[in-house]
Amino acid sequence: MVRISDARMSGTSYGACVLHVAPESWIGGPLALVEDGDSIELDVPARTLTLHVPEAELARRRAAWHPPAPRYARGYGALFAQHITQANDGCDFDFIEAGQKIDDPEIH
Repeated sequence: MVRISDARMSGTSYGACVLHVAPESWIGGPLALVEDGDSIELDVPARTLTLHVPEAELARRRAAWHPPAPRYARGYGALFAQHITQANDGCDFDFIEAGQKIDDPEIH
């Protein structure tokens, strides 16, 4: 079994995990369209996840998807929801980002 998440995963200390999938399901990312029983292929060397669902079915799911209501209308929670970038962009506040991209380090 492989656990796949677009968030933190507390208590996971064994087995294969794919974390911080982006874009997040909260904003309509691919994980928002996954349903029980769907087949997902993980190709680690290619760094890809493939959801094996026909495009017509994915289109139906996208059309039926609605974003969740914001949990916070003010304060840090609202600031976080409105301005934190996705994991692939560094999970930083969008208003303090640097002007240049930095390559990912090689991980061995």
